Amino acid sequence: MGPGCAVVPSRRSGGRAARVAMRSSPLAENIRPVRPGLSGGQYKPLTDANVLRIHEAALDALEQIGLANAPKSGVEIMTKAGALLGDDGRLRFPRALVEDMLALAARNLTLFGRDPKHDMQLSGTRVHYGTAGAAVHVVDCEKREYRESTSRDLLDAARLVQHLDNVHFFQRAMVCRDVADNFLMDINTLYACCAGTTKHVGTSFSDPAHVEGCFDVLHMIAGGEDKWRARPFVSNSNCFVVPPMKFAEESCITMEACIRAGMPVLLLSAGQAGATAPAPLAAAIVQAVAECLAGVVYVNAMAPGHPAIFGTWPFVSDLRTGAMSGGSGEQALLTAGLAQMHRFYDLPGGAAAGIADSKLPDMQAGWEQGISNVLAGLAGLNLVYESVGMHASLLGFSLESLVLGDDLLGQAQRCIRGIDVTEDSLSIETMRSVCLEGPGHYLGDPQTLELMQTEYIYPAVADRTSPKEWVENGRPDLLQKAIARKNRILEIAPLSTIDADADRAIREKYQIYC
Repeated sequence: MGPGCAVVPSRRSGGRAARVAMRSSPLAENIRPVRPGLSGGQYKPLTDANVLRIHEAALDALEQIGLANAPKSGVEIMTKAGALLGDDGRLRFPRALVEDMLALAARNLTLFGRDPKHDMQLSGTRVHYGTAGAAVHVVDCEKREYRESTSRDLLDAARLVQHLDNVHFFQRAMVCRDVADNFLMDINTLYACCAGTTKHVGTSFSDPAHVEGCFDVLHMIAGGEDKWRARPFVSNSNCFVVPPMKFAEESCITMEACIRAGMPVLLLSAGQAGATAPAPLAAAIVQAVAECLAGVVYVNAMAPGHPAIFGTWPFVSDLRTGAMSGGSGEQALLTAGLAQMHRFYDLPGGAAAGIADSKLPDMQAGWEQGISNVLAGLAGLNLVYESVGMHASLLGFSLESLVLGDDLLGQAQRCIRGIDVTEDSLSIETMRSVCLEGPGHYLGDPQTLELMQTEYIYPAVADRTSPKEWVENGRPDLLQKAIARKNRILEIAPLSTIDADADRAIREKYQIYC
């Protein structure tokens, strides 16, 4: 050691057991270092002038191009409000109509969990992370292979989310490929999600005819239709448009039924830049905004102020092949830019981040998921969908990656929270005491101990040991630790969080596969 180098005591010196015990103690929600609904908004890839240009271009698109293929009921609803049906069958939207419907749109929404402690306040730049998607495969990390996803896989994913603090909501992430009948698939999807977690759930219905039966299940879970309507704990993820600029007729009819039944809706526009959306990132944003503004008109012309989420989800293509590249930097930029548009309209918004093109939870997946989740959070996106577990450009879902993602999202939220600059945090009194009167280091200092839990976050799976300790621990790798944590959670998590009588009634009335 060279001259002038201070001797710093080992981190393993006295008091470590006490510090570990302190870190294990549960904290009150309001003093946790990260928690649902932290406010982002620090990152703005678009200037204020460019936000206005995108808004104007979206209004131009709605007035001049409009949307095709609205169902008869939708045409009636929107033309009564002031939309214009052209000879070409396209609905066009005057600017004044869009502005009027924006004025009626719901703001400052609460998405309810079955347990009120999981309620999510969607306002301003408050950020929440969750799952989503329709993966048709499960990634078997131990065998390094893909297999078809089942209803039990979906249930297990929901059970894991219930115990992962940094995953705030659970939207259907996999398709129940073991259920051949489409109606029973919708029933089992809804059941598996709600049985696994008391956090807010998102689902979708494959056919308008399935809505009635699914709401029968929801009413049983809630304890009656009145209780459901008072606290609707499931939202409908609705692809009401087929980009570019066309309505999806059956999905629109489904959306109307959900609105009548009191369910919040996610107005989902999912074009793919260079394929079903323009290749320039700015123009892809324009199209997504225009399509979702048409959704705002649709919803508020039918039911003013109905809870609806501005779901601009354009994806990115690898223009060399046409394949989706959800883990790209371009995707991260798109999502962050869209969060700015949500703030411009002051509407609750959601978009996709955290998608990995990598097939396994490896280093590629880490950078793909980490970059886009951090940018989405820093941009202040209210609902970050598909943030954990998604691989192979949404084709595969990994339970182990879901567990690893809980650590990743914890770090992302710590970035969102930022640096607390207060009189106490800037005080030099502790520096004075340590440097002039004390031991010359801050280990064990009262200020350090006080802030260990509230200023710093500690991963559950990630390895921060020294190489020596790592060897002593048997050289564990990250995936092994994720598998172990997954298994521990699934061993203790109940198979159903639904009231036992309601659960029994659902199983007696419908064929439940999981």
